[in-house]
Amino acid sequence: MPQPLFTGLVVDENGKPVSTGSIGSEPAYVVDDDGFMRHIPAEQVDRAVLNQMAELMKGSEDLFSEQTAKMLGQDDPFSKAMIENQLKNIDKQFDTIMQTGFPEEMRAYLGMMGFKIVINYHGDVVRVEQPGTSGGDEGDE
Repeated sequence: MPQPLFTGLVVDENGKPVSTGSIGSEPAYVVDDDGFMRHIPAEQVDRAVLNQMAELMKGSEDLFSEQTAKMLGQDDPFSKAMIENQLKNIDKQFDTIMQTGFPEEMRAYLGMMGFKIVINYHGDVVRVEQPGTSGGDEGDE
């Protein structure tokens, strides 16, 4: 079983880093609640964050695909189109992402850019801090 997707990028409401562990064979985030270690199924948190990210990307897939292609050093029209298509259908790829995880380099890059997930002791995502976004406005439909 892979580790939680956002290992090293999750903090509690007090800003303390959340560690990882497992519940049997299921990956979990571990929140220190004044000495009581609360194990939260990673899938609960990871899917909530992926859904928020997908919502933020809607309508801007072309910009994200262009930047991703540049970051990967594949700045040609075919690579950009392939990445853009994958981003438009990102919600259909969540199961694969959950199984394969993110490369360590991607998590490190997200951390350096200021990406942070804040969860409470119940495992609810309080907010996702993403560089370049205006912080948590939801429901623009």
